[in-house]
Amino acid sequence: MNIVMMKLSDLTPYDKNPRKNDDAVKYVKASIKEFGFKVPIVIDKANVIIAGHTRYKASKELKINEVPCIIADDLNEEQIKAFRLADNKVSEAATWDMELLDEELDGIFDIDMSLFDFNIDLEPTFDELERETEHKDELIIKIVFETHEEWLKYEDALRELV
Repeated sequence: MNIVMMKLSDLTPYDKNPRKNDDAVKYVKASIKEFGFKVPIVIDKANVIIAGHTRYKASKELKINEVPCIIADDLNEEQIKAFRLADNKVSEAATWDMELLDEELDGIFDIDMSLFDFNIDLEPTFDELERETEHKDELIIKIVFETHEEWLKYEDALRELV
């Protein structure tokens, strides 16, 4: 499998792509800005996009002229159609292990994860509240920050209150 750099203007979005991805473009743009273009666009022999329509749209908005591509010249027409659908569908079956996700997010300090649709929610779980609250009639306050930077700004002061 070879990754080749292609002019964005030479790529053609698949006109029957059933996946509506406009809402995801801002997150992919943020990812490309933060990490670079790390996942190639998959195209057929005629440069029609098989997988990567959101990356294509994000690249257009970012005015990127060349993008990495993989030419899937080993797939027949039926396989291309099936892969185009499967590539989008299989991610819907995945779920998050919230405890592990929280651990991972806790270790990220300098990157605003809300740019990738991770909202930092400081609301403790019911079990945590039960363990930490001596008096059950204490007032519980929920605080939600829009960005990681916002959390960092107030983190020390809030931890002193707990």
